[in-house]
Amino acid sequence: MTGPDGGGAEDLMRALAPQVLGALVRRYGHFDTAEDAVQEALLAASVQWPEEGVPANPRGWLIRVASRRLTDLLRSEQARRRREENAAALTPQDEFVAPPPGEARAPSEEDTLTLLFLCCHPALTQSSRIALTLRAVGGLTTAEIARAFLVPEATMAQRISRAKQRIKASGARFRQPEEGEERTERLAAVLHVLYLIFNEGYTATSGTSLHRTDLAVEAIRLTRSVRALLPHDGEVTALLALMLLTDARRPARTESDGSLVPLADQDRTLWSREAIDEGLALLTAAASLRGEPVGPYQLQAAIAAVHDEAVHAEDTDWQEILALYALLARLSPGPMVTLNHAVAVAMVDGPRAGLAMLRSIEADDRLAGHHRLEAVRAHLLEMAGETEAARAAYGNAARLTLSTPERRYLQARAARLA
Repeated sequence: MTGPDGGGAEDLMRALAPQVLGALVRRYGHFDTAEDAVQEALLAASVQWPEEGVPANPRGWLIRVASRRLTDLLRSEQARRRREENAAALTPQDEFVAPPPGEARAPSEEDTLTLLFLCCHPALTQSSRIALTLRAVGGLTTAEIARAFLVPEATMAQRISRAKQRIKASGARFRQPEEGEERTERLAAVLHVLYLIFNEGYTATSGTSLHRTDLAVEAIRLTRSVRALLPHDGEVTALLALMLLTDARRPARTESDGSLVPLADQDRTLWSREAIDEGLALLTAAASLRGEPVGPYQLQAAIAAVHDEAVHAEDTDWQEILALYALLARLSPGPMVTLNHAVAVAMVDGPRAGLAMLRSIEADDRLAGHHRLEAVRAHLLEMAGETEAARAAYGNAARLTLSTPERRYLQARAARLA
């Protein structure tokens, strides 16, 4: 089954989901109920389209079916509250849903960005932003999101439901923030959520698989959508470049049995040249935007590019990477930046210099219980020839991680030093 343009119907439904949701919210309001109606329309499409074929106007079909379902849901809700009004004739109560008089707003791709701003509302927690983004904008079902994050479906359903209620209670409106500081902050929140989704897909924090490819692919798709709407934003372009340059290495990151292969040992002929070339072109485009200051995603993408352009691990230009991390540490300081910066310092100035940098963040609460600090420490201790200390640190890191492939890798490193 393919869409009118030859693409897969499933991809078509996922791309249309935010546009359909935007159309309903603009017309009726009720973000939480509208989102449920859209999900039911998508389910109906997944059943009917394989048998009857994709309609000539798939978006119109989804809007019509979702509108009918929304009307039913609103009628049911009103009946419970003993209201007599017909939900289909409801007049929107405020500018959250009301278009200007006489203006017929057609659903557009800009609804994708508007929904992202809404799903990343400041009233929501980080985990709620991620879940709601994947559900409302990504088009994933609650069950799919729950499986991706290894939690029960009921738990994820509650998280999404609470997120919708908080948006409703906050009085948020279905519109993009005005130009200025608020929009800048909200866009930064959107990009952060997309990057978190990508990172969870590229290196799963728990479970038996190193990758959750569906999440990484979805993050890239959503970031492409944002860039299509904001092509002159340097950080949006750089984030897409960073994702592609990083994801290009995915085919070489695991053995056939799923075990982890570190960057230095990867078969670089397996890396996706197509993704690297696109990522490099995007990075160049981001750097060429006039008036755009260099941002953290541009620096991270530049670091990824240095790794990807090295034919062999020993060809890596660590001096350039060190300089880029020094800039990143000034622009966007944080414990994870320092961890990676310490590795670059060790590769240029020796492992003891890197270990000295690690000591500056040992007491950071944000690293409490995180295996990465112990894993980096173990690597640098091994480089310094302190075998027993390195073995102990590898063991500590293995006990802290919730990822089975990472735990096995760290245990193997410790055993090799025993």
